[in-house]
Amino acid sequence: MPGVRAFTSPTDPEVTLLVPADDEPDPEVTILIPAVNERITMEEFVQWCHRGLREAGVKGEILIVDASSDETPEIALRGGARVLHTPLRGLGRAYIDSIPYVRGRYVVMGDADCTYDFRNLKPFVDAMRGGAEYAMGSRWKGTIEKGAMPPLHQYFGTPLTTWILNRLYGSHFSDIHCGMRGITREALVRMGIVSQSWEYASEMVLKSVRMELKTTEVPVTFLKDQEGRLSHHKRSGWFSPFAAAWINLRAMFIHGAEFFLFKPGIVLTVLGLLLTLPLSFGDITVAGVTFSLLTMLVGVALTVIGLQSIYFGGLAHMFLDYGGRLRERWRRIFTYTKMMVISGSLFTLGLVLDVVLLATFISNDASLPDPSATVPHLGVLGLMLMIVGFSTFCFTLLLHATSVSYGPAAARRSE
Repeated sequence: MPGVRAFTSPTDPEVTLLVPADDEPDPEVTILIPAVNERITMEEFVQWCHRGLREAGVKGEILIVDASSDETPEIALRGGARVLHTPLRGLGRAYIDSIPYVRGRYVVMGDADCTYDFRNLKPFVDAMRGGAEYAMGSRWKGTIEKGAMPPLHQYFGTPLTTWILNRLYGSHFSDIHCGMRGITREALVRMGIVSQSWEYASEMVLKSVRMELKTTEVPVTFLKDQEGRLSHHKRSGWFSPFAAAWINLRAMFIHGAEFFLFKPGIVLTVLGLLLTLPLSFGDITVAGVTFSLLTMLVGVALTVIGLQSIYFGGLAHMFLDYGGRLRERWRRIFTYTKMMVISGSLFTLGLVLDVVLLATFISNDASLPDPSATVPHLGVLGLMLMIVGFSTFCFTLLLHATSVSYGPAAARRSE
């Protein structure tokens, strides 16, 4: 095509950037769009983008991340869009591949199927110029054209997964699956997207919460597919929406691991200690109900499970803490010397109690004393203390091991 320039990536020979003749030299906004075989809508979509930029009063570029086998890239180039040709490696991977080629200070993301109205870019531009780092589109705060969403998605799937994410992360989004969203380039780079497929959408949302980005929601118009066009889900088969929902839930659960660990662990630990410590010296009868050694064993099990959940939740905090505040808080509470003394003392006390039980066992001709007596109860308490002490020792080691770096990471940290 006359005037088109081509640049091959020095790090990935399969990635090529095609630049149109009338390229904008200094864009403030990048419209970033993955596309696969969108010849039906691409010409109109690029026209919508140009109109949206004009009406927003902003200089911008249109960057199509293309993995098509039809004439989609040629249509986009004729319309004045940049085309980044990449292998077909997944929706999330398309965004990852594009980051080095994004020139705008602000990025507006979406689809090339004309289901999101890119003629109305101004609210996104205004939000980010006003200080928002992440501007999430919301179809529920905007409008949804009749027939644009399957009823299962509109009335069940999207509301349910949005509710789950809000419960996990304490957020207040109304539509986590909206494909049109804005983000500053600085925040996008810092976010470090790793998802290769549909789950990139949930990863972006939850990382915006983790990173405490300045976030707002922008009402958007959602339109039904144009005649003759099949959505990517329909092209992939009936199971595709369910697969997308599952991988999005997987991303939510992995990045929100401490939700299932830390607070439930506290509840289990407290409950376990309430069933264990009062029985340390023998059975207790309350209102005709006897709490025996078996009750104590249940309490020990709950305490151990709960403590492990707390510690695993703490490690999740360490891995998922973007700001570093939780990491420093854990290290401040679990200082190495203090926790070595505490864990060693608990283990030693528990060992002494179990040695007493063993001595009693031997002195009774290798038979255990009456389960309602004091010694067996103290022996169970000792077992719990040994487990708690050793678990605390291990957690403290792992906690401080997370601050150790080797090679390039250590060099960067020392700079």
